Amino acid sequence: MIPAERQHVILSCLAERDVVSIADLMDRLGVSHMTVRRDIQALEGAGRVSSVTGGVRLSRRLAQELPHLQKMAINTAQKSAVSRVAAALVEDGMVIYLDAGTTLLELARRIADRRDLTVVTNDLVICAFLSEHSGCTLYHSGGLVERANQSCVGDAASEALARFNYDIAFISTSSWTLSGLSSPSEAKAAVKRVAVRQARRSVLVSDSTKYGAVAAVNILALSALDTIVTDDRIDAGQARALRETGAEVILADSAPDPDIKEG
Repeated sequence: MIPAERQHVILSCLAERDVVSIADLMDRLGVSHMTVRRDIQALEGAGRVSSVTGGVRLSRRLAQELPHLQKMAINTAQKSAVSRVAAALVEDGMVIYLDAGTTLLELARRIADRRDLTVVTNDLVICAFLSEHSGCTLYHSGGLVERANQSCVGDAASEALARFNYDIAFISTSSWTLSGLSSPSEAKAAVKRVAVRQARRSVLVSDSTKYGAVAAVNILALSALDTIVTDDRIDAGQARALRETGAEVILADSAPDPDIKEG
């Protein structure tokens, strides 16, 4: 069987079961472990599947992102973990871009006491928070308002973001795989691409629950990113594959944050 035929068999198996083990695929295809892994990597690179320990599953389809208020209530431990690690990357006097999203709102809270920073964002909630609670130099992109996610997107926002040179662009996403970042919204794509293009260092900040999801519009390949900050609940095989892309991968400890008191 040629690779395309084997990969078709793998996808057919996954149409019948949520997860298929590498051992089962070796028996079904009559090939070695290494050959199966190569086929899985090819499918994962195309965004069709996601590796799990000892096997593979189909990538999840993301048709629509959750509204901002719903996002605030989910995966709070992971968001706290990755925002804590991402905030530690911010050095004195930096110009940084904060992409839209609740994880980067957590990052904004962690750097609010840094008066020496220049922060540019397209997120309305982040801008309002920093305007009230920080002493940083603060810019908002403006642009077409996406009400559900409380952010600005489109050409006007992209043109505004292109005026700056960022030391770090912190990028968010609701869906990413080994093939890169995707979104249900084409209007978000240009904003993220401009921010990455203008940055000396680009950092994806996203918890592990979003890995393995694919949306309609491709935004960025992982090769466009310098660093990936996610949490330690990501599958070990996935973390290994991410490192093989050449990006620095930082896994945040998702244990409860000692700086945040419950109750």
